[in-house]
Order: sequence, then C-alpha cells, then structure tokens
Amino acid sequence: MANTPQSKKRARQSETRFAINKMRRSRIRTFLRKVEEAIASGDKDAASAALRAAQPELMRGVTKGVVHKNTAARKMSRLASRVKAIS
Repeated sequence: MANTPQSKKRARQSETRFAINKMRRSRIRTFLRKVEEAIASGDKDAASAALRAAQPELMRGVTKGVVHKNTAARKMSRLASRVKAIS
C-alpha cells in the first residue's frame, strides 16, 4: 500500500494511465478485428478500406507506447499481404 504522498500520487497516476492504455489497446483491437472480418467475408474493397483505417490507429498506439513498433509493423505487413491475397 502507498504510504508517502508521492507514492499515493504515483498510484493514482498509474491507475489513470492503465485505463487510458486499456482504451487505446481495445480501440486498436477493434480496428484490427474489422479488417479480419472483412478478409473473412472475402470483400477486397471493404478489407482494404478497413486496413487503411486501421493503419493510423495502430501507428498511434506505437507513438503512445501501447504497442511496440516492430509488433505494429508485423501486424500491418501480415494483414496487408492477406488483403492482397484476396482474389
């Protein structure tokens, strides 16, 4: 348990950051899920549109420190190749 005023403040800040980061992660996952669903349906136009919408969201997660840069790049690369493979 936090005892000093500084540790109490840090605990409050930590809770706030956790909530914000959780929202960001959830938002990113939602955008990625929309791409996955579009790929599963086989609609190339919808999949590419969803991918274009997901890319800035994922990169924003990188700048905010929620997602690692290489993780975001890997996800984008794999999704792009899957969207491209839709005939």
